[in-house]
Amino acid sequence: MSKQKIAVLTDSTAYLPEEVLDELNIRVIPLTINWGEKVYFDRVDISPNEFYKKLQVEKELPTTSQATVGEFKEVYDALAAEYEGIVAVLISSGLSGTVDSALSAQKMMEDFPIEVVDTKVTAAALGLCAIKAAEVARDGGSLDEIAAAAREVAEKQTVMFIVDTLEFLHRGGRIGGAQRLFGSILAIKPLLHLKDGKIDSLDSVRTKKKAIHEMLSIFEQAVDGNENLHVAIFHGAAEEEAEKIRDSISEKYSPKTLMIMELSPVIGVHTGPGTVAMTYYTE
Repeated sequence: MSKQKIAVLTDSTAYLPEEVLDELNIRVIPLTINWGEKVYFDRVDISPNEFYKKLQVEKELPTTSQATVGEFKEVYDALAAEYEGIVAVLISSGLSGTVDSALSAQKMMEDFPIEVVDTKVTAAALGLCAIKAAEVARDGGSLDEIAAAAREVAEKQTVMFIVDTLEFLHRGGRIGGAQRLFGSILAIKPLLHLKDGKIDSLDSVRTKKKAIHEMLSIFEQAVDGNENLHVAIFHGAAEEEAEKIRDSISEKYSPKTLMIMELSPVIGVHTGPGTVAMTYYTE
């Protein structure tokens, strides 16, 4: 009989591989992409491959929407029938209103125990938080222990990414502290990071190759040979570059986790094609 009494829920921006979701029993609530008259549920109705192909031919840029209060209530109700509590491990409130929806739906659940974790991250970084939470849940952890584990991983992570252009972040209103780079958009490749749950600039160089080199240099200085290392590399239609980053890391280190993941279409709306990124933390 399973020890697990607490459900772990994350949102689709984590974009964990299907086998990981199944193995760790992680539930997913989708965010949405609005494209003209059509609404796509992230991870359900559109894949990254389909999304980037469509992005190349469509004149109108899509927008995104958070999961609604009603959608969260529906998922909560379904999980409440199976479990004794829920830990929702979600995208940064600085990037999406999803946490607000989750908290509003929580108030509608009366006394049913739900903990909403604002990770202040997204994408693969969120995925690593959800994985840790699910591992603690699988081992019979309490609601508080599971939420604390997710928050600890969130706080330890460093998230860095490189976009081919700042145009998508600018149009989507997610450019944050990188706004100051926008005037020189054609002359640089910005190295960005998540700071306090929002996007900020870390450095700017002339080529993408140099930006990747700088990203790896920052990583290597930070981990300094620590083998208790968890790394996820993630990308938007930039698989070859992601694989090179993974290979570069595996040549020098033996991380406990070393994954390549795709960026969800919902995040791809704001970062655009060619985005390559990494997140890491040490135990």
